[in-house]
Amino acid sequence: MAEFKTETITGGRPGSGAHRVVALCGPYLSGKTSLLESILYATGAIGRRGSTRAGTSIGDGAVEARKRNMGTEINVASVDYLGDQWTFLDVPGSIEFQHDAFAGLAVCDAAVLVCEPSVERVMALTPLLKFIEDRHIPHVIFVNKIDSAEVRVRDLLSALQSVSRRRLVLRQVPIRRAAADGSEETVGYVDLVSERAYRYRSSGASDLIEMPAEVLPREAEARRDLLETLSEFDDALLEQLIEDIAPEKSLIYRDLHDEFCTDKIVPVLLGAGDRENGVRRLLKALRHDTPVVEETARRRALPSDGAPMAECFKVLHQSHTGKLSLCRIWAGTLAEGQTVGGQRIGSILRPFGQRLDKFAEARAGEIVALAKVEALSSGQLLGPAAIAAAADFPAADDPVFGLALSARNRNDEVKLSGALQKIVEEDPSLSFEQRGETHELLLRGQGEMHLKVAIDKLAGRYNVAVETTTPRVAYRETIQAGTQQHARYKRQTGGHGQFADIKVEIKPLPRGSGFRFVDRIVGGVVPRNFIPAVEEGLAESLKEGPLGQPVVDLEATLFDGQYHAVDSSEMSFKMAARIAMSEAMPKCRPVLLEPILRVTVAGPAESTPRLQRLISGRRGQLLGYDARADWPGWDEVSALMPEAEIADMIVEIRSVTQGIGTFRAEFDHLQELAGRTAERIVEEIRKRQAA
Repeated sequence: MAEFKTETITGGRPGSGAHRVVALCGPYLSGKTSLLESILYATGAIGRRGSTRAGTSIGDGAVEARKRNMGTEINVASVDYLGDQWTFLDVPGSIEFQHDAFAGLAVCDAAVLVCEPSVERVMALTPLLKFIEDRHIPHVIFVNKIDSAEVRVRDLLSALQSVSRRRLVLRQVPIRRAAADGSEETVGYVDLVSERAYRYRSSGASDLIEMPAEVLPREAEARRDLLETLSEFDDALLEQLIEDIAPEKSLIYRDLHDEFCTDKIVPVLLGAGDRENGVRRLLKALRHDTPVVEETARRRALPSDGAPMAECFKVLHQSHTGKLSLCRIWAGTLAEGQTVGGQRIGSILRPFGQRLDKFAEARAGEIVALAKVEALSSGQLLGPAAIAAAADFPAADDPVFGLALSARNRNDEVKLSGALQKIVEEDPSLSFEQRGETHELLLRGQGEMHLKVAIDKLAGRYNVAVETTTPRVAYRETIQAGTQQHARYKRQTGGHGQFADIKVEIKPLPRGSGFRFVDRIVGGVVPRNFIPAVEEGLAESLKEGPLGQPVVDLEATLFDGQYHAVDSSEMSFKMAARIAMSEAMPKCRPVLLEPILRVTVAGPAESTPRLQRLISGRRGQLLGYDARADWPGWDEVSALMPEAEIADMIVEIRSVTQGIGTFRAEFDHLQELAGRTAERIVEEIRKRQAA
């Protein structure tokens, strides 16, 4: 997140209603940030709508977001609407930044799932819907860009229902008219509860108009569908429908509220966020139906009364304020200088885009940034006893893409480690490690763009420029044949010399056996105190075989030797062992081994044939596919794949799955690699070692 600007706000808090939090979520390019901009304008929080394209929006204000014209982390903005306090969380749409989206959804009272009016793009909603539905978060679907929609709403609703486990309830039907070019454009809507018709304006509230006659049949049909859906949860309404009694609007509104708050129905609203169309109707629906903080805390099984309780859902590091912990307050009041859970609270700040407004205290329901609470990390509760992990806070996904990093300036290596720790604390779906097998510093995350943003942060915020390369594969080598080897180490200098003579037998072992040493010395031809040195020398020589890689699955048997009473030593026998192994290995037909991973690729079922071709084209051995458990319309394809083939595989997976496919992998076994591929790899290894 870009550096915040801090301002001190004086005076009281406007309005007196409960403070509620709504997350705006949806796939990349669905228009969430433009919708947020219109919400802020419609509520009077800003005097002029900004533009994501021009880089003037409140949301997506971080340098990394502006550079790519996409959300890369949570955007926060609090507003007053008709006397009630609201915080809107605009969360990233790309699956690569999904952890921030899930973190924002975890602390909200309700969600607005923004989607495009496209049947083909409906499947892209499934990862977000899965998270929302599993956690019973009340949510609205806002069909954005309705002004340019070419699909019929009933067809879109049917497609949306196919990916939703909740009953969808259409709240509006569009009013369309023929455009000059012969196409149709949406110019307004009919509210199915109030049965009033409205015409959109390019900016501002819609105009109430007389209902067009051509809309009446569709309005009647859609209203009947709405009432029949609600009657599934209300026997009184069902009786009225059976007896052909027109229900009171108050009853319909009550049912909509009750079934929405208990996550039984999903209202579907229409609009165009960049033109303010439908935005005020969305706000009114949220104001009427969104649960308050106490209800959300009960859903989360968190305390909502008594002592102060807050949950951290995002950590930020700022140059001028230090560590900031974005928190939702679930109970009580937090005040500057107060001690909670053994932690002293510094400044209490309220984010608004890239600005921070300073307050003396904050109450239940609010989203605040707490300064310099060092022990607090995302997913933790700040409570009266101590800091504890929230049981249901979303865990980070396993990484699917990695890069090897090195500081461009060697003097920055220590600084690089510290910067990475801060970046990973901000985004737990990133991780880094020093991989001993290849002597590389690896940064792992959720995709290519995810890591590019992290690297931009290293350079822009921490002044650490890095070089990146594709991580090396941890190849091994083994032998295909056995041999016997005689080795003698003899040196004569002034004083005592050095002498050791051994005979060893080398033979291959089954895959996965590692290194085994066998002592078959009889008669004391090699004294017992020198035998461990032989084993150590043999083992050390296996760190790099003839092909330049560590050697595995080999047995070495010491069966004969000689020693000198004066000149023999542990070092002499260790050196003899190294000579024996280095001379024996080329005779044993060494072969390269590559790591084979068991991979499970997940994506929409319609993408399964393409995923299978992708895997086969990367030397994968298909094991089969099956429906993904609890993911309607998704498949999982299982395969065995070389580690070398999955480095950038996620890029192709995303390209054939509307950007939402993923995979997980775990080591399965080592497999012999021969032919041109092996020759190329050995040549690359030797060039690297010579450099």
